[in-house]
Order: sequence, then structure tokens, then C-alpha cells
Amino acid sequence: MSLKYTAIRAAFEVLWLSGMPHLSRLLSQSRGVIFTLHRVLPETPAAFSPNAILQITPDFLDYCIERVRDLGIDIVSLDEAMTRLSATEKGRPFVVLTFDDAYRDNLTHALPILQRHEAPFTLYVPTAFVDGVGQIWWQAIEDIIARQQAVVFTEDGETEYVDTITTRQKADAFARLYWRMRKLPEPERLKLLEEFTGNYGYDLDVQCRELIMDWQQLRHFADNPLCTIGAHTVNHYELAKLPPLQAAREMTQSADIIEAQFGTRPQHFSYPLGGPLSCGPREYELAREAGFSTAVTTRPGGLYAHHAQTPWSLPRVSLNGYFQQHRYVDIFASGGLFTQLGKITG
Repeated sequence: MSLKYTAIRAAFEVLWLSGMPHLSRLLSQSRGVIFTLHRVLPETPAAFSPNAILQITPDFLDYCIERVRDLGIDIVSLDEAMTRLSATEKGRPFVVLTFDDAYRDNLTHALPILQRHEAPFTLYVPTAFVDGVGQIWWQAIEDIIARQQAVVFTEDGETEYVDTITTRQKADAFARLYWRMRKLPEPERLKLLEEFTGNYGYDLDVQCRELIMDWQQLRHFADNPLCTIGAHTVNHYELAKLPPLQAAREMTQSADIIEAQFGTRPQHFSYPLGGPLSCGPREYELAREAGFSTAVTTRPGGLYAHHAQTPWSLPRVSLNGYFQQHRYVDIFASGGLFTQLGKITG
């Protein structure tokens, strides 16, 4: 675990021991929290699993739902959340559950829990993923590094062999390649990804079909009254890296495709990756122009009354795979507290 997450865990322990989550819920003007989830898997991650940050266990999801309700917090849809943000009075606190990317394990492991608890949720769908031609590149580079004793990096015409024998070496190699890809323009990132996966015989289309639901499976969600289907672009590109017209097409075409499949146009949108490198004021305006009622980021924080006026840049709190202790749920559910914690930890 990185120094950043070690510091966050230490902060969580201090906050929990001090009773601050309860006090924050009483005194803060935060009205609610949107939780970000991705994968729900029962297996314990391997020692080298940098993407384990994106997965929680079914038991932890089950506990989170029970705990927030025990705290007197309602679990509501995004539409209900926006209604509550627009109200004159603060009212009862709430949590919104959102899942990104349409992973197959959401159907296998998450949906039964959500149905049992009658918990509403939103599922954001990148349509190319469901078509089976998406590029889940962050998992691909983990898979390759996990099985190799060394990997080849080519940069500025120079070839370098990097040892990936130990868990530490694998983690360092992953971080190096991950952040290089994050900083590259999308066409260059796609070229690098094709080169890297091709060197090791890794089939991105096969991976996509294994990890992501197809349209028939996704219909289980679209037909479920608990579920709101949201758009998540076509190709899951970082929109801030794209020219304006291409970024706008990624948004609108994803909504067009979902509407064609299910007969209802999605009103809610999630920016891929969702941080400062991925979206900003330009993308917020594009989401507004595309006709979405809301758009969510991954910037941490609670929801306040003013977010009713700026619904295209909503913050979310990640139910992080590194922090699955039961006592931390009280912190995740405290919007005001998490807003301040996000400012401290960056």
C-alpha cells in the first residue's frame, strides 16, 4: 500500500476513535453522499493486485447497506437525491449507490444483495465494453505484469528490460506504466497499449468479454426497477484529452446506444476515471449541453445544497477495496467529514 493510502488509513483510525463521524453527521451541512463502486468479488486479491482498490467483497457491500440504514441514512436513487438537494430544508441524510463499467460480477454478486435489501442504485455503462470491444487497459497491464518475470518498456526509442520478479518490482512497474498511459494523449496511449499487450499475446477483446456483461445480461439491470442505467461514454476515454467534438460524441453516442437498446434515454452520466486529469469545466459544460440531468466525478466529498445548481460536477466517495473494515463505513457515509478529509489527502 502506498504512503498516501497508509496516511488515509491512519486518518480513518483517528477519526473513528474520536467519534467524529457521528458529530459530523449532526453538524455538517452535507446532505448526502454518492458512493462509487466498480467490482464486487468474493475472492481475496493476490499479493500483487493494484486494481484491488476497485473491488469489494459481497459481505462488505451487504454490511455497508445495513450500516448506513442503521445510522438513519436513506439509500435513494440519483433522481431522489437531486430532489432532496433542491429542498429548502436539509431533511434526512442519504446515500446513492453507483457502479461504473458494467462488470459481469455486478450481476453475479452485487445484484442479489441489492435486490434483497431493495436498495436503489445506478449502473454507468461504457457501451463499447458491453459490445465486447472495449479496452480495460488498467487490468490488462496488471495481468501481464503479474505473470512475467520481466517486462519490456519502450520509451523515446529506447528499450528497457524491467525486472518484475518480486511483488515490489511488479508494483513499481505497474505504477510506472499506468501513469505513463494516464499522461499520454489518447491516440498515443492506445498505440502503447497495443504494443505492450501484443508483445505478450494478450487479447483485449477476450478480456473484455470475460469481465463485462453483454447486452442480454445487462437487460437484467435495465428491467429492474431498482436500477437506473447511466451513460459512461462509448470507449471509456479520458474526455479531457479529447478534442471537444470527439468528447461530445463519446457522451451523446453512448446515450444514443443505450436508448436504442432499452428504449429509455439515460439522464445521468459518469466521467471515465473522473479526476482532474480526466474532466473539468469543459466536460461539465459538454454534459449539460448533451442533456444529462447529472454527471458524477471521482473527486471526493459530500453533497450540499449548492450541488443542485451544479449537477454536472458531482463528487463521489469511493468504497475503496483497501478500506473494507466495518468501522470505516461510518466515515464513508459522513459527507462533510469526507469533504474535509479529501482536502487534506488530495
